[in-house]
Amino acid sequence: MTYRQSGDRYLLVEYGPLMLDLNLRFRVHALMCWVQEQNIPGVIDLTPGIRSLQVHFDGRRLPLTKLLGLLVAAEKELPSIDDMEVPTRVVHLPLSWDDAATRLAIEKYMQSVRKDAPWCPSNIEFIRRINGLGSIDDVHKIVFDASYLVLGLGDVYLGAPVATPVDPRHRLITTKYNPARTWTPENAVGLGGAYLCVYGMEGPGGYQFVGRTLQMWNRYKQTDAFDGGKPWLLRFFDQIRFFPVTEHELLKIREDFPLGRYPLRIEASTFSLRDYNDFLRDNAQSITAFKSRQQSAFEAERERWREVGQTEYATDTSVAQAGTDTELDLPPNGRAVATHLAGNVWKISVRPGDQVAEGDPLVIVESMKMEFPVAAPCAGRVLQVFCREGSQVSAGQDLIVLEAA
Repeated sequence: MTYRQSGDRYLLVEYGPLMLDLNLRFRVHALMCWVQEQNIPGVIDLTPGIRSLQVHFDGRRLPLTKLLGLLVAAEKELPSIDDMEVPTRVVHLPLSWDDAATRLAIEKYMQSVRKDAPWCPSNIEFIRRINGLGSIDDVHKIVFDASYLVLGLGDVYLGAPVATPVDPRHRLITTKYNPARTWTPENAVGLGGAYLCVYGMEGPGGYQFVGRTLQMWNRYKQTDAFDGGKPWLLRFFDQIRFFPVTEHELLKIREDFPLGRYPLRIEASTFSLRDYNDFLRDNAQSITAFKSRQQSAFEAERERWREVGQTEYATDTSVAQAGTDTELDLPPNGRAVATHLAGNVWKISVRPGDQVAEGDPLVIVESMKMEFPVAAPCAGRVLQVFCREGSQVSAGQDLIVLEAA
């Protein structure tokens, strides 16, 4: 065990080595349940991770030294996890395989972030290759056969689950995007490391896409699926099972589900850690063989990156250092418009000759996983455009020349 102070209001408790082991997750759950049962004054919130528990506390009511003493004492009182069982629900979710929204996110990434990334233009082909699978159909089969056990919630905002297949032979290993995407569609389904995530909202991201599903968070209405007065759909130790739908069917489902017009199939059950460990022992030989083939394919893919020069990419820092100062010969009433930060040009909204009003967006630059508009400082006419979509720009670089009205 390791206790780490996280600022002045948090304490992180970590179990075991840095690895995926459901036994460690159950140990975390046992500690969380013990703290909840004690109803300790000053404990504000508990956030379990894969092998850790973060304790949010009020130091004015519960000094750190006292909290540490309670947690150390808890280790002597926690029951053995060998026979531990937890409630689980099998939640059947629709999945639009290789959905149009995820393909759009990949196209946008290639245009404005990194065109030569090994996972482009198809994340699914990359997943196939790095796991040593024979075909895309093999990836499809594993994703739809797997039962993904939810180990954490809020991985990337708003109840997003971080889950891993119960069967290690279903754990497809991938790297994450590097650099990360600046945009991910809401409820995209992706793989990163040995984990699966369903994005709770639009935002940046790095998991490799396999498709898109329905909402993990209901902002405005409580329906049967979102029970207990909570806006998030899933619970710890739920098991996600996907079934295929078309992207057009998913759009209708996404319209109906938040309004309570699309019923989810949910089956209540129990997850036994003893039964799970027995399963691992019974299938140890085939699990080891699968992992060995997978590791060989992973190493071969990384070696291919080195051979073709895909291990390096231009960072914002290097782009900024490479930028050159230019002096423009401005006409009367001419005004240069520069970007205030380094990044990639995602969109150019104007062409020479266009009339613009003060505040109109001229260029949108992507940087630090966000989009920043370069706006017109005054009304006028566009004279020149010095950038192109997909190009890299440095801080202070002139992009547009306006003729002020």
